[in-house]
Amino acid sequence: MILANMRNLVLATVLLSCATALAQTPPRPIVLHAARVLDVESGKMIAPGEILVRGERIVAVGPSVAHEAGSETIDLGDRTLMPGLIDVHVHLFLHPGAEDLQTVEESVPQRTITALSAAKDDLMAGFTAERDMGTEGAGSADTAVRNAINKGLFPGPRLRISGNAVSIVGGHEDAINYNPEQHIFSNATYANNALELVAVIRQQFKEGADFIKIYETGRDTLRNGVYNSIYQYTEAEMKTAVEEAARSGKRVAVHATGEPGTGYAVKAGVASVDHAYFLSDETMRMMHDKQIYAVPTFAIAEARLEESKNPRRESLDFHITQFQKQLAAGVPMAAGSDVGPFPHGTQAREYVAMVKHGMTPLAAIQAGLLNGAKLLEWGDQIGALKAGYYADIIAVPGDPLNDITALQKVAFVMKGGVVYKK
Repeated sequence: MILANMRNLVLATVLLSCATALAQTPPRPIVLHAARVLDVESGKMIAPGEILVRGERIVAVGPSVAHEAGSETIDLGDRTLMPGLIDVHVHLFLHPGAEDLQTVEESVPQRTITALSAAKDDLMAGFTAERDMGTEGAGSADTAVRNAINKGLFPGPRLRISGNAVSIVGGHEDAINYNPEQHIFSNATYANNALELVAVIRQQFKEGADFIKIYETGRDTLRNGVYNSIYQYTEAEMKTAVEEAARSGKRVAVHATGEPGTGYAVKAGVASVDHAYFLSDETMRMMHDKQIYAVPTFAIAEARLEESKNPRRESLDFHITQFQKQLAAGVPMAAGSDVGPFPHGTQAREYVAMVKHGMTPLAAIQAGLLNGAKLLEWGDQIGALKAGYYADIIAVPGDPLNDITALQKVAFVMKGGVVYKK
């Protein structure tokens, strides 16, 4: 018996030693070679270009890099290597179809499976980092999705998640058109005053949220060129929310379409104004001075127009005009598509739309990647191809600085040094 126990102990020790040795084996270096590498910060192309990747990080970038012993070389031919794409406004828990019905008819477990599938589709389309802007009634289920991706259990982008968005009774996403006797739940979490905002924010962070999403404006109208939107929280209430989030080192993003709500949110110091259909001159000035990002979400507006049986371009045309005014005023932009109601994996159309409506390809890419990385608070980790940054890298055909639609044709995807598409 003693001899048998000793044999088992020796065997266990050998197995543990082997496992430890395997765990300590350095990852095989990878050299990516292509006709071009885009330096997003300078806007210049390195041609030809190479990137040395070791583990999850970039080691070197240049016309040529060291080909270390045992390294693997991946030749991507006549393509451009660039940082992985970033989308700062996604809804992993939504899919095409009746948005209000799916949140009522589909269980949270079913919607979580849908979210994991959506995350994979986005990654395969080249989106290596995203901000999930509310589960639309699935509570903190996005915490589980983020954590599963981080653990390597499922493929998906790096995520910043908000849990359920926050709104008022009778406000945005409050099942307004349903029979009140059926007591259909809101797709957002109620907070009707400053004290309730504090309580909800604390609960959201307890359940794993990285930031807070608040619906600052409700229903809006555009009549005869005049845009009106209903604010949901006062400036003082927004300030309370921002300060409570900041107490935990976190930030607030708002769904805000017009004044005075956008102004209240900006004065309070939010991180981003998503949609931003109309901003006053004063709000634009403050956003420029405070470097608060506008996220125009053209993709969802254009997708809904395409689906409409009675398409009216008035709202989109107004938004385009306002976007151009915001650019002229120096409002910083980030790329967010509002994907979910239209198919996941197709949201590179947001970058295309930003160019179509007034930005250069380089400016749109810089807004999406450099500003997007800062908005996600990974500004020194992603969004550029630099030594020490995460190896989140994609390859697209041709030159995206000449043809932004190249971003819709991603041929290669690497996230954290792992190749997901080749």
